[in-house]
Amino acid sequence: MNDDTFLAHVADDLAALPAVHAVTLGGSRAEGTHGPGSDWDFAVYYRGDFHPADLRALGWAGEVSEIGAWGGGVFNGGAWLTIDGRQVDVHYRDLDAVERHLAEAGEGRFHWEPLMFHLAGVPSYLPVAELAVNRVLRGGLPRPDYPEALRETAPAMWRGRAELTLRYTRGAFVPRGQATEVAGALATAAMETAHAVLAARGEWVTNEKRLLRRAGLRQVDAVIAGLRTDTEALAKAVDDAESLFRSVDSTTG
Repeated sequence: MNDDTFLAHVADDLAALPAVHAVTLGGSRAEGTHGPGSDWDFAVYYRGDFHPADLRALGWAGEVSEIGAWGGGVFNGGAWLTIDGRQVDVHYRDLDAVERHLAEAGEGRFHWEPLMFHLAGVPSYLPVAELAVNRVLRGGLPRPDYPEALRETAPAMWRGRAELTLRYTRGAFVPRGQATEVAGALATAAMETAHAVLAARGEWVTNEKRLLRRAGLRQVDAVIAGLRTDTEALAKAVDDAESLFRSVDSTTG
């Protein structure tokens, strides 16, 4: 199958699953930044009783999780599959939960969740960001603008997390000469700051892969690359990172 045929085939099969109301394409394939080997990221939006066994019954090779197996919360499960030789991810999206997150984001309310492979974790408005940027293949979904209320509340939360991360680093890791822990903390604080910058601009974020570049924070690479185990060098690195985070401009791309 060529890519168009493949896309239609998978979208039709996913849309036909019981309780599924819409199917989207996300990630680099939706944004047009993909390469030949990029994964295909689909999401199924369901209402009521969605049974992963129905997805498993399609016979595609791979792993299909149960609802809640990925920790619940924003990411409540999904599948890693191989279809026609292509690597495919399928995410479960409960429409009742998505609509709740959408309403909360419109009022500037959200919460933070840990998530594997995401240094800074994710906000509960991530499913709202997906509605805004992902490509709807089957069914209908809202296409929200970035709420002004969220532009007021999200930057302060993310900046606050970055400040606390750096404060803890100064007290717990720097005095012990723990360069590895400092490196991890600086990377986390950089991601947190980047979330703040993009939220202030009203730009949606769905993952961390290009987050630092979008926020103008790639200079933190040089800070982390220069880490040494002596305490003075580590303290300076934290200071340099903090100065960078404070200087980044939230008004321009």
